[in-house]
Amino acid sequence: MQGPLKQRWRAECAYDGTHYLGWQSQVQGLTVQDTLEARLLSIFKEKVRVHGSGRTDTGVHARAQVFHFDAAWPHGAQVLKKALSAGLPSDLQVHTLEEAPEGFHARYSVTGKRYIYRMYLGYASPFDTRYAWSLGEGTLDIARMQAAAVPLLGRHDFSAFAAFRPDGSRESPVKDLRRLDFRQDGPWVELITEASGYLYKMVRTLAGAFVAAGRGKCEPEALGRILESRVRPPALITAPPRGLILDHVFY
Repeated sequence: MQGPLKQRWRAECAYDGTHYLGWQSQVQGLTVQDTLEARLLSIFKEKVRVHGSGRTDTGVHARAQVFHFDAAWPHGAQVLKKALSAGLPSDLQVHTLEEAPEGFHARYSVTGKRYIYRMYLGYASPFDTRYAWSLGEGTLDIARMQAAAVPLLGRHDFSAFAAFRPDGSRESPVKDLRRLDFRQDGPWVELITEASGYLYKMVRTLAGAFVAAGRGKCEPEALGRILESRVRPPALITAPPRGLILDHVFY
């Protein structure tokens, strides 16, 4: 006798990535996907695969990571959300859970993402250090950083601002970078970026390049030349993961 039909569920979660080895399931350590799937196993008593909007790296945070899974559940979305949330650790929370619209896929339906990278001029409080890059002494010239961003906007090959994935996987390096803005509030500086998608460590590499431009270590127009070269220069640094937040996923 056939069991109840499975439904597709769409959920959104937030997490502090400090103690996770990123989003994607790994055999060698704790990940967000593994944590969610372990909780779903306890609810459904069978393996339930979770599909995320994309991978966040070790130590990276999320305010709005979207995922879906397929499971038969007759008690409604709110009861399922409560059951899922009840067994999760305090650094991982499910904000919303609902039946997914027809044809929805957490990854393949994505039209864009917004990331925020947070920096602190000086040395951030111990209560903030896990969510920001403390830049130490010195200042940042935001006007230089904004000038450096101009040639990067639009559809380009961003190979020069990426890194190779440890598993050897590759994707198209061509992305549509739709927004690069900087927001400063006292010692806090945020890079806000929106794009059709991002390469491995792309936002953190951009953050490192903008800080170099803002501190006069390179000219703003140098970033445009690096982009055109499609080759990552050895001097280009990758900002630490703790300042990066997946802020929104667009569908």
